[in-house]
Amino acid sequence: MSDDRTQPPYVASAAVAAPPPLPPGTPTPARDRTGLAIGLMCLVSLIFAFQDVFSRLLGGDYPPVLIVMIRYWVFAGFVIVLVARQPGGLRRAIRTRRPLTQIARGVILALEVLLMVEAFVRLGLIETHAVFAVYPLLVAALSGPVLGEHVGWRRWTAIAIGFCGIIVILDPGAGVASVTALLPLGAALLFALYGLLTRHVSRDDPSMVSFFWTGIAGAVAITLVGIWDWQWLAPRDWVWMGLLCICGMTSHYLMIRSYELAEASALQPFAYTQLVWVSILGVWLFDERLRGNVVIGCAIVVGAGLFTLWRQRRRSS
Repeated sequence: MSDDRTQPPYVASAAVAAPPPLPPGTPTPARDRTGLAIGLMCLVSLIFAFQDVFSRLLGGDYPPVLIVMIRYWVFAGFVIVLVARQPGGLRRAIRTRRPLTQIARGVILALEVLLMVEAFVRLGLIETHAVFAVYPLLVAALSGPVLGEHVGWRRWTAIAIGFCGIIVILDPGAGVASVTALLPLGAALLFALYGLLTRHVSRDDPSMVSFFWTGIAGAVAITLVGIWDWQWLAPRDWVWMGLLCICGMTSHYLMIRSYELAEASALQPFAYTQLVWVSILGVWLFDERLRGNVVIGCAIVVGAGLFTLWRQRRRSS
């Protein structure tokens, strides 16, 4: 949670919403089915929001690294089954021209998911996503030093305005301005770096290879850390975990389908609908408060992010 050449195609929520975003390079058919793709993207955003709810529920009773580890085990199995059905199968997916970068992508994304789950528990869904929404601006800002792309003054202005929105959200002295607020900000930075590295490896590796390495490398990395916190979940909590994993596989399958039907640049703005869903669910299920400064700051950040998308799409056309 993915490209639009400005940010990764999945919204992660990551966020976390998701483990590994869909790698770029999915061909778009000649027939225009953008409307259906947009509908799928909105549905995916809703499923991502429920994933975050299950992550917060479980993360409040168990170590977040345990929850993320189990999710990645299931996701790795999903990746293996999906890739095995593609031309060349697993043998082709393993072959990469950039193994170290592919491994780094998987590790970075696993760490991003872990930070997001921790942030859900400490900050809540609303304020976590409000801060995390800055990640497209971080992608734009880092595309110069990481990929050598030119970032013009208009996008730099949008980036600066977006970070002003983050300051409004944090509301120094009264809001979430604390060390804890660094969790979603750090997750946004990692997700941006993941997206840029995804674009980097896409120059040499097909999407199937990137997808495979993202899931497998992430699962191995999180297991090395999380296995030491292993404990059995209560029977009721296995139900939540099952729903979390089902949502994860369903959302990623639908995400893949949406990017087969339309370009990422057309779909990415609709990924922001997840902010609406997490706000509703946060207030309804967890009694979170939708503070005025969070709404205003989030609107500033999203507006700046949409502007960077528009500028990038215009430059690419």
